Order: sequence, then C-alpha cells, then structure tokens
Amino acid sequence: MTTHTGSNRSRGHRCPRGMMLSLLVAVTVGMVMAAAVVVSPVEAAGLANCPLGCQCDDDTLVVTCGEGQLDVLPIVLNPSLQRLVIKNNKIKTIDSSMQFYAELTFLDLSYNHLFNMPPRTFAYQRKLTELHLNHNKVGSITNKTFVGLVALTVLNLRGNFLDELPEGVFAGVPKLEELNLGQNRIAKIDPKAFAGLTGLRVLYLDDNTISAVPSPALQPLRALGELYIGLNSFAAIPKEAFAMLTGLAKLDLEGAALLNVSRDSFRGLERLRTLDLSDNRLARIPTAELAVLERLEELSLGQNDFEAIPPNAFAGLNNLRLLDISGSLKLTRIESGAFAHNTNLEEIVIASNKMLTEVQDGALSGLPHLRRVVLKDNALTTLTDGMLSWNDLVELDLSENLILCDCQILWLRNLLVSRSNGTVGAAAQQIPVVCASPDRLRGQVLQSLSPELLGCTHPDRQQQAIICVVLVSAAAVLTTLALVIYKCRRRIQEAVKGSWGSNGIGRKEREYQKTFSEEDYSARHPHPGPPGGGLAIHPTTLNNYQINHQHHHSHGIRHIPVTEL
Repeated sequence: MTTHTGSNRSRGHRCPRGMMLSLLVAVTVGMVMAAAVVVSPVEAAGLANCPLGCQCDDDTLVVTCGEGQLDVLPIVLNPSLQRLVIKNNKIKTIDSSMQFYAELTFLDLSYNHLFNMPPRTFAYQRKLTELHLNHNKVGSITNKTFVGLVALTVLNLRGNFLDELPEGVFAGVPKLEELNLGQNRIAKIDPKAFAGLTGLRVLYLDDNTISAVPSPALQPLRALGELYIGLNSFAAIPKEAFAMLTGLAKLDLEGAALLNVSRDSFRGLERLRTLDLSDNRLARIPTAELAVLERLEELSLGQNDFEAIPPNAFAGLNNLRLLDISGSLKLTRIESGAFAHNTNLEEIVIASNKMLTEVQDGALSGLPHLRRVVLKDNALTTLTDGMLSWNDLVELDLSENLILCDCQILWLRNLLVSRSNGTVGAAAQQIPVVCASPDRLRGQVLQSLSPELLGCTHPDRQQQAIICVVLVSAAAVLTTLALVIYKCRRRIQEAVKGSWGSNGIGRKEREYQKTFSEEDYSARHPHPGPPGGGLAIHPTTLNNYQINHQHHHSHGIRHIPVTEL
C-alpha cells in the first residue's frame, strides 16, 4: 500500500527534467545574489564564486582569468558582470551559461579550444559591444550564430578554421564597425555575406585562401575605411575591383601574390591614403598605375622583384609622406632623381635590401621636408655628400652596411661628429656607423676615427675640393685673359703709343726731324740771296711747314716732300 501510494505520487507529481534544471539555476542565482547582498566586496573576493586563477572585482564588475585549467564557462560569477576575460584556457564550447551574464559589454574568450557555438548562443547579450573569439578552433558560423548581438561593434574571429562565409552570416550584428576574419581558411565568400553591414569601417580578410578579389561581396560596405586582404592568391587585380569602396583610406595587399597591376586596378580609390603592395612579385615600379592615387600619403613596396628605382619612379604621388622599400632581394640601385616628384616626403625607409650597392648622387636630394632616413642593412660601401640634404635630418640610420672607411667618406665622419656635438643641424637620433673594411679598421665606429686613420693627407676633403676649384678657376681666368690680350694686341699697342706720343708728333715726323733738322738742312742747302733768283726759305717758314705737315698727316692728306717745294 505504501509502495503503491508512493508510486502513484511519483507518477502524478514528477517534475520535468528541464524544470528541475531551471529550479537549480534559479536557486544558484538566488544564492549568488544573496551572497552579494550580505557580504562585502572584500569578503566576496575570497568566496568560491570567483574561480581559481581569476580576479573578480565587484566594484568595477570586471573578471579576468589568466592561464588556467578552465574548460567550461563559470556560472557562479556576479550576474551584473560587465567585462569578462578568460584567455589561454581550455574552454571547448559556449553553452546556455551565457544567459546568466546579460549585462556584459566586453567578452574575451581568445586562445581557448572553442570549436562549437550553438545557434543563438549570445541571444541574451544585447549590451555586448566587443566579442573576441580569436585563435580558437571554430570551424563554421551561420546566420543564427550571432543573433541577439544588436549592440556589437567589434567581432574578432581571427585564427580559426572558417572555410566559407554564407549568405547573411552577419545579419544579426547590424552595428558592426570592425570585423576580423583573418588567418582562417576562407576560400568562398557569398555575394551577400556582408549584407546589412552598412556601418562597417574595418575588415580583415588577410591570410586566407581567396583566389580573387571578392568585389560582389564588398558592394554593401560603402562606409569601409580599411581593408586588409593580403596573404591570399590573387595574381592580378581586376579593373575597378575596389571602385565601390569610395571611402577607403587604407588598402593592404601585402603578400597577395600579385604579378602586376593595371592602370584601372585602383580606379575609384581617390581617397586612399595608405597602400601596402609589399611582398608581391612586381617586376617594376608601377608608376603610371599608382599615379591615379593623388592623395596617397604612405606606400610600402618592399619584397618585390624590381632591380632599380628609376628617375621619377613615383610621379603623380605629390602628397606622399612615407615610403618603405625594404627586403627586396633584387634591388641593386637607386638612381638620381628617383623621388624628384615627391617633395613632401618626410620619411624614407630603404632597409634590408641585400643587393643594394648603389645610391646615386642626388637620389634623395630636393626633398625639403625629409626628416627620417633609414638605410639600414643594405650592401652599401660608400655614400656621397650630394646624395641628400644631411643637415636637415632628425633621424639617420646607416647601420649594418659594408662601409669602406677611407678618405672618400671623411665628410660623413665629420657630419656625424658635428651632429653628436650638436653643432650642425637639428638634434638627431643616429645609430653609429661601423666600418666593414679595410681590415685594420673593421668593427670600429666611423665617428671615432681621425682623418689620418682614414688615410686623408689633407684634414678636410671638402677644403681640398675648394682649393682645387679655386686653382682651376684662376687658371681659366688667366688663360682667357691671355687670349684676349693676344687677339687685341694691335689695338693695345696703338693705345699705348697714343698715350706716349701725347705731344702730337708721329714717329715718322720725329725721324724726319732727326734727319732734317734746321742745321742739317741749312748745311746741305745754302740759302742764296734773292739776287740769285732762288727761293729762300726762312727757318720760321720751315718750322711752320713741319707743323702743317703733321696736321695734314693726321687727316690723311698727302704730304709734299721738301724737295718739291
């Protein structure tokens, strides 16, 4: 009878399993809330509701769990919790325990073992603004995974095992501003995968297996400002592949396996400020193709296959401020005038180019705003003082090159010494330049060497050059003067003679006077008196004749010889 009655009671009043679980949860939550009311925050810190290895602060409502052995999400934390960080643990799934933390605004479960997120896992997290699930093992997501996250602005799924993005997968997060899907296995993106993300500002799709620019899928992202899509396998960029992204300011195509870009590859990106084309297979500088990016300010082109940077290599990029060409295996020289059109350049980084042996004179000159130059870890053996305006630099790094320390580089030694003493240019941050050769100076700092150790017979190579210029100029002036004197020698002689014969009597007349003076003439030709019938010439008359004779000679009139008189 008793057993029977008990059996009937058991069948008539049995609680469903779900109701029992709800009651258990309610009791647990009630106990937690009661404990929060009764005990002080200091006492609560030592209670069992804060898991081992975690720090729980009921004042700031923040819980942070360091590396530990947690394999499930705790359900005994403060229900009013706002920030929860459980990184580097062993959590494998997110179950219904998430419903206890409806006040969360920040959740970080990165570097766990998450592989499964059931549909509507975050249905109660309507206040959550940041969700970090990066570096887990999540293999798939659907349009039900993120339902309820109506306030979410940042979603980080980097470093998981996602292989595709289905249609409307992010429809439940309409306020999303930053989405990180990098370092997955994504090969397929549905054209409507990003539908509804009209406010998305930053998108990471880098380091996946995408074989072509997903232009149709990018169509809804009108507000996108930054796109990271490198480390994929594009080979080429189709015409106007990014034209729909009219507000794009930064485009990262690093490691996209690009062989070339066309003139229309970047059409529509008039607002682009930063472009990364490094680690591709470009055989030349795409000068004309980049010229459409008139507002570009930062450009990275390292680790490509071009051998030289020719004159005017970046023509059209008048607003360029930062240029980075590092790690190129084939780059051997930078030619004069390479950056002639980029007068707004402020920083140039040309580092770790193991074949770069030549930077021509004037290659970096004509850049009035240039303040930082990094030429580190190349194969440069010497530099010329005409390569750039050294005195205006704020930072200079010439370290890890194969510098030959001889008299040809004395100018650089003097410059570095002057800068270290603060006597030349602005205060500059500079890395010591170490000699690679000759053997007797290997490993020594250039600034510490004297001109004599560098093999300079004259203490200042620049002074030597000035002296040579002065001597050559003086020789040229003297030679020119000698030629002028030689060509004008007749005029000079006449001028000199004219100044010496200022009494108005010419050479012939003086000779004539010496030959036929009054006494000689009288001796040779006695003056008979008038009775003889001959013409008598008075000495005064002869003198008057000589004066008139000289006057007529000066006017080109034929002189009458004395014998004809």
